[in-house]
Amino acid sequence: MGIKHYKPVTPTQRFKTGYSFEEITTDTPEKSLLAKLKKSGGRNNQGRITCRHRGGGHRRHYRIIDFKRTKHGIPATVATVEYDPNRTARIALLNYADGEKRYIIAPDGIKVGMTLMSGPTAEFSVGNAIALERIPLGSIVHNIELKSGKGGQIARSAGSSGQVVAKDGNYVHIKMPSNDVHLVRKECYATMGQVSNIEHNLIKLGKAGRKRWMGIRPTVRGVAMNPVDHPMGGGEAKTSGGGHPVSPWGKLAKGGKTRKKKKYSNQYIIKASKKK
Repeated sequence: MGIKHYKPVTPTQRFKTGYSFEEITTDTPEKSLLAKLKKSGGRNNQGRITCRHRGGGHRRHYRIIDFKRTKHGIPATVATVEYDPNRTARIALLNYADGEKRYIIAPDGIKVGMTLMSGPTAEFSVGNAIALERIPLGSIVHNIELKSGKGGQIARSAGSSGQVVAKDGNYVHIKMPSNDVHLVRKECYATMGQVSNIEHNLIKLGKAGRKRWMGIRPTVRGVAMNPVDHPMGGGEAKTSGGGHPVSPWGKLAKGGKTRKKKKYSNQYIIKASKKK
């Protein structure tokens, strides 16, 4: 994938970058794998805003992605590599030998015409889905399951990956994208390779309007508000009030702990990237 730069004919285009879409082979998605995507505007089933700064944006169809890779032992040919407006990674359309079609998250380096497979008989090559107990140590993987049969949950965004670092009994040690080392059951599946669109983090939107196309509305700074609207609002001049940055409801906005106190959170983490 290449990064496209623009001539600075306007101030907004001086630092703007975009995709060259070299790896995209078609701009027409598979109709049988499309679904309606309703916009919520950040509101829950009661109509209350639970996620701020959502609204507008271009119309989209959802692409149904196969995160489980359950067609074991059936070879599939890569038909297309496509753009997906709902995620940062590219997706690939697989044509299985039995006639079925499925979308998967495209690994880096995948090409049209390649043959992929999942299951116990799959080879150790990019794009194949294999149980963690069979994957060699040091291998780079993505779309990692946490529960067998539930489908991949970890390392699905552009350029992300995990690494198989050790095997111990019924568990495999996986170095996550966060650099935490997790214990994952050996029968869980993962896909070989790194997720495509590695240079996604180099994209600069360049202007506010491009953010609106993505369905993201403006964010007003708390210090620009009145005291009635935000804990950091008010004052006769620019000031943060002398306190720690907080949300409109008084919760710490920087450095606050966000991990939920679930049993899984700490029981299966054997090496944390951050000190508690």
